[in-house]
Amino acid sequence: QWYQRRVHGKQWYQRRVHGKQWYQRRVHGKQWYQRRVHGKAKVPLLVTPGTEQIRATIARDGIMAPIEAAGATVLAAACGPCCGVWDREGSTTMGRNSIAHSYNRNFLSRHDGNPDTHAFVTSVEMATVWAFAGSLNFDPRTDDIDGFRFTAPTGKYIPPDGFDPGEDTYQRAADDPDSVQLAMDEDSERLKLLEAFNKWDGEDVEDAAVLIKARGKCTTDHISPAGMWLRFRGHLDNISNNLLIGAINDENGAQNSVRNAVTGAVGEVPDVARDYKARGKAWVVVGEENYGEGSAREHAALEPRHLGGRAVITKSFARIHETNLKKQGVLPLTFVNSEDYEKVQTADNVSLAGVTALSPGSILTLRAHGAEIPLQHSLNEEQIEWFKAGSALNAMKEAFSKSARVA
Repeated sequence: QWYQRRVHGKQWYQRRVHGKQWYQRRVHGKQWYQRRVHGKAKVPLLVTPGTEQIRATIARDGIMAPIEAAGATVLAAACGPCCGVWDREGSTTMGRNSIAHSYNRNFLSRHDGNPDTHAFVTSVEMATVWAFAGSLNFDPRTDDIDGFRFTAPTGKYIPPDGFDPGEDTYQRAADDPDSVQLAMDEDSERLKLLEAFNKWDGEDVEDAAVLIKARGKCTTDHISPAGMWLRFRGHLDNISNNLLIGAINDENGAQNSVRNAVTGAVGEVPDVARDYKARGKAWVVVGEENYGEGSAREHAALEPRHLGGRAVITKSFARIHETNLKKQGVLPLTFVNSEDYEKVQTADNVSLAGVTALSPGSILTLRAHGAEIPLQHSLNEEQIEWFKAGSALNAMKEAFSKSARVA
């Protein structure tokens, strides 16, 4: 019963979240209605319904019409510009510019791929007002537009007529999924079937290279930038060409420029990683605090695994990225003494001892330049099985196969 109450509580929370989105759209609708008779938005304006349910509800309740009448573009109910899926025309050549949005992140280049775009996070109300004013200097409390002044928005959190579920787009899985064959163009640049990662070889990691020692902040946008790259999100090999291209190399202070530990040549990070993989040489990444902060971008963990990465060693991790690395069979390790970060550098040859004795709470050793650097981890028993199997998906498949044999 407690579990049922908890589930009901979660469902209520989801409804409350939906209610807030509906309220925001209702605010949008009211502000657009106020301004509609005085003209349209002066700058491009994008509106993203959070879900299909919200889109259908605001359309039913008459909120969508004034939004579209004001010249806004209503996007699909998806992440959109928040995660960089925004085909912003001319963004890469427009130079320094500003956008205002109510999404929750504004990392460099996140929304449109342009590092010169200044992204200001604000409320839905202010984003709407500035669209009509065409200026970030506009204060709706004191300023007017040709004699017109906005009134403070009001609204209800929950639509009086409830939510419209919208279109039912759910597609049930086949009863016999093994019988389904996916037809896919082998020459496609955007889609490619995933191949299972190899199992752990049962050995410690010897003679590995430090692909890059990342300096300072290294978010998931530094590890796997969004923008134009997201068109390859269904093709792991192609999207891996953006691996760590935004990270700052501590050795030279540059982005996407690292020294190859084998050849000594300087190249782009993905190219050097591919060279190591082709040679059968393991590699690791070294980072600082809160490595992998930002969105739960799965590709930021998939890409290093795909290109042969064995471990990521940092002062600390962002929680979600740390878990994502575990799921893909990459060891997320942290320095026991954070100052040991200074003892390794890009292109160093290092080894990892203690992998064969990996257990909850165990200490591993990073060997570099004759020093033995203690490392810790947060893997539990189940997550260690993920690592041994090669990934969480591999472990799940093994578990299902065993249960099927028993049945």
